[in-house]
Amino acid sequence: GVSAARETLAAPSQALLEVKKSRHLARAAPVDSPEAAMAFVAEVSREPATHHCWAWRIGQVYRFNDDGEPAGTAGKPILAAIDGQGLDHVVVVVTRWYGGIKLGAGGLVRAYGGAAADALRLAPRVPLLSLETVAVRVGFAHAQVLHALLTEFGARKISERFDAEGLCVELDLPAEAIGALEARLLDATRGLSKVFRER
Repeated sequence: GVSAARETLAAPSQALLEVKKSRHLARAAPVDSPEAAMAFVAEVSREPATHHCWAWRIGQVYRFNDDGEPAGTAGKPILAAIDGQGLDHVVVVVTRWYGGIKLGAGGLVRAYGGAAADALRLAPRVPLLSLETVAVRVGFAHAQVLHALLTEFGARKISERFDAEGLCVELDLPAEAIGALEARLLDATRGLSKVFRER
């Protein structure tokens, strides 16, 4: 089935929520890989605070962490805020500075989930293009042409290898752009190129 067009954030955003003297600062950002999400978490977590709770979702893959808060009161509500707004390729870290008054489990869920939802609601969004993985094969003479086209089409190179026949590049690009890339390549290489869909 085709999933509804999802969105990601166009830019990072943040929101501060104060509950009973505890400050909850939510920071949200678009990320394109689990590594990028974890790097964002690590960066924010260097700041001294009581807790840095977080969640991220990238397609079918997601992770969340309560960072010492009672299980289920922080990371999960943050993930629920991401999913509740139909966002993808997003990481949110909610940093808490404890103000001395216990919020209780329900209060924590509302504070963490609420701060995350606020940060996400305020953020500008862009549609997330569905990417497809393809392999492209060209002769040695056209390697440069191929690289120029990849840049033009915003394709992300996954791997490339040379063999007896030339260059084979594996790449991700928006599904909508595959036909155009193929046409341009055939034209530029006078028909001496191939595009294979991998999935």
